[in-house]
Amino acid sequence: MTDDIMTIREMCNAFEVTPRTLRFYESKELLFPVREGQKRLFTRRDRARLKLILRGKKFGFSLEEIRQLLDLYDMGDQQQTQLERTYEVARERLDDLVSQRDALNEAIAELTEQLKWGEDMLTSLRAPRSAAE
Repeated sequence: MTDDIMTIREMCNAFEVTPRTLRFYESKELLFPVREGQKRLFTRRDRARLKLILRGKKFGFSLEEIRQLLDLYDMGDQQQTQLERTYEVARERLDDLVSQRDALNEAIAELTEQLKWGEDMLTSLRAPRSAAE
């Protein structure tokens, strides 16, 4: 295949995804491969979109959020609207992730404290008791 067109197998190898994943994104109208009979041929635009889809998923964006951001590409304003909206959504997602991390850190500290208490209790229960007790 040329640099402009890739088969489904080449896409799978390049992006470490399955054919099923590519077909799923196609069914959700996130990718638009050219069809030659049963064959799907992916363009540079599809590759760029897939890269953004995978990055968005990694950061926890929903497929609907990703679709909306990708659809802003064709606004005709040199992607300014797309970049502005992507920045807003990414900023919100970062705030959510930081909040989740803080909650996890708090839960980890609490559980660590409880484990220490449990360890101390077990140690005291295992200690030999004197006859006077």
